[in-house]
Amino acid sequence: MPRPVKYRKVCQLPENNEFIAASGDAGEHRIILTVDEYEAIRLIDKEGFSQEECSAYMGVARTTVQQIYLSARKKIADALVSGFSIRIEGGRYRLCDGAEEVCGCGGCKRHRRRGKKERKGKDGMVMKIAVTYENGAVFQHFGHTKQFKVYEAENGKIISSEIVDTNGKGHGALAGVLQDIDADVLICGGIGGGAKQALAEAGIELYGGVSGDPDQAVSDFIAGKLQFNPDVMCNHHGEHHGDHGHGGCGSHDGHGSGGCGSHKCGH
Repeated sequence: MPRPVKYRKVCQLPENNEFIAASGDAGEHRIILTVDEYEAIRLIDKEGFSQEECSAYMGVARTTVQQIYLSARKKIADALVSGFSIRIEGGRYRLCDGAEEVCGCGGCKRHRRRGKKERKGKDGMVMKIAVTYENGAVFQHFGHTKQFKVYEAENGKIISSEIVDTNGKGHGALAGVLQDIDADVLICGGIGGGAKQALAEAGIELYGGVSGDPDQAVSDFIAGKLQFNPDVMCNHHGEHHGDHGHGGCGSHDGHGSGGCGSHKCGH
């Protein structure tokens, strides 16, 4: 039987996931550094871990860490010498689950909550805004979300965005995904009561009942003019009705494309 895949533990996703060469075509000449390769570089070269310490933290053998580290160094060298851009994405990794009281990486629950509170309380600091996302629009059923579009905003401007996969997690577990990426705000269509409670416990602000273009929604949020429904509710009992389509509960019973923002779904 094949050996099971062993995922490498990673503290958190990088704050900057793309570096563009000043000269050259970023799309044509781009090197992909996986998230676990990034983590090995961070731990060994920045934090000063030995390879043994790095392997213990990431939960893999020292020889595996050595392979990851050498691969990462080779990619970075190629980028520097050849003038290629670098994008950090993919790889076989799992985010720190916060089980450790002090994990040494700042990713445990205690440090995440403290860091988020400090970040929110200071002017000019980065805010992370997640939007349920599908086919270029705000996805209308939180519990079935396959992707979030995550924005970073600073001083009233969007400074970056990326698509984050939920890896098949649903409903309450999605709050954990948002917590792992340090989201401060969630913008979505419909959402159930259990998920709303999980977000509240994680300290993530909720703006539901939103539809349309995610970029515009985030711009409106930053400008303080986002139209949302604080009482939004979407209670699906299985895959009922059969006419929801990919947009969740916003396309049935004549409600149009506005999602669950103006009605209670799940009769």
